[in-house]
Amino acid sequence: MRTVLACAQRACVFVQLIVFAVGAWAAEPVEPRGELTLAQAVELALRTNPELLASRYELTAAQARIVQAGLRPNPDLDIELENFAGSGATTGTDALETTLSLSQVIELGGKRGSRRAAAEADLDLISVEQRARQLDVLAEVTRRFIDVVAAQQRMQLAQETSQLAQQTFDATNARVQAARSPQAEASRARIALTRASLESRQAASELRSARYGLSAMWGGPEPQFTQASADLFTLRNVESFASLMSRIERNPDLLRFASEARLRDAELRLAQANARPNLALSIGVRRLEETNDTALVAGFSIPLPVFDKNQGAVREAQARRAQSEAERNSALIRTRAAMYGLYQGVSAARERAESLRNEALPQAQTALEQTQSGYERGRFSFLELLTAQQEVIELRAAAIDAATVYHQLLAELERVTSEPLTTELEAPQP
Repeated sequence: MRTVLACAQRACVFVQLIVFAVGAWAAEPVEPRGELTLAQAVELALRTNPELLASRYELTAAQARIVQAGLRPNPDLDIELENFAGSGATTGTDALETTLSLSQVIELGGKRGSRRAAAEADLDLISVEQRARQLDVLAEVTRRFIDVVAAQQRMQLAQETSQLAQQTFDATNARVQAARSPQAEASRARIALTRASLESRQAASELRSARYGLSAMWGGPEPQFTQASADLFTLRNVESFASLMSRIERNPDLLRFASEARLRDAELRLAQANARPNLALSIGVRRLEETNDTALVAGFSIPLPVFDKNQGAVREAQARRAQSEAERNSALIRTRAAMYGLYQGVSAARERAESLRNEALPQAQTALEQTQSGYERGRFSFLELLTAQQEVIELRAAAIDAATVYHQLLAELERVTSEPLTTELEAPQP
């Protein structure tokens, strides 16, 4: 594995986020058929993730609403026929009066500007939500990528365990054939070999599922890559909690409330503008069939705001604005609490993984070597050998689990802060 689950890749991804969102959608991504890095996985997902592709239409629709909001009302063409098909002097069309008029509504109170401002604020809100979706995809790709890396580690552990079980079985069987050990030890060794083989097949199945899950993030029917390239055990300290809290305001989930507040303000101004009635002007020409004369007609109308002053819509807009602020405060409190929990989880997982790898595992490995040597000289029983082997295997599995939890929680923490939290690391030497 030549790359790491570190900030260098994620920082690159965040820079590429805007580029891919704007101009790279049309390009058809090609999934690597060998090693796959996290940056490549994110690029593929940002280009062709089905959810992101569908959400693009929301932006197009919002832009169309801005165009519609800026249009003036259409004029009305009216044709009016009077004094025909009656009785007496109005029989037939002798007394017909025909009026052709054109009327236009003049919007007062800045309604058109308020409509457009509300539509533009709605576009800003949708843009922030689009960014949040992209970050959700980024976080989910990172989690699934980590799942693949962890599954590869478990697969490697299962294979090594199976090889160890095979070697133990061969050595035990030779001792039984030489009458140095009872037949029961060979049976136990065979059982351990069978169990290791089953666990190896289970690990292979889980790895295939993880690879398919990652490939689904960019809509791939089946994965083409052969290996996720990263070092699961590259663990670094995270910045202080106070430093992370200073970044929380840049979270798009919270920025959404700021954009929503602007939208609510625009909607309130629009509701207040709609309280002012519009003026309708008309002008036309009338033909009097009886005298064969024509005359101009003109008029205007304006509603009288006696009952409906749009007061209900104004109050609703005011309530929506207050609700947006209350929801933002509630979301900020929840986010702070979630961030603290994630921060503690990352620190605990890192400490556990390092303790297992640097302290417990070396001790268990030494104990295994001593037990193996003693077993060959007849000082330890086969059961003690199996116990020592199992301790090493369980500690390695626990270390993989702890490192996986560390990276998974770190991905969640980065999602909350919208920024990478670690520094660039060198890939371990193969």
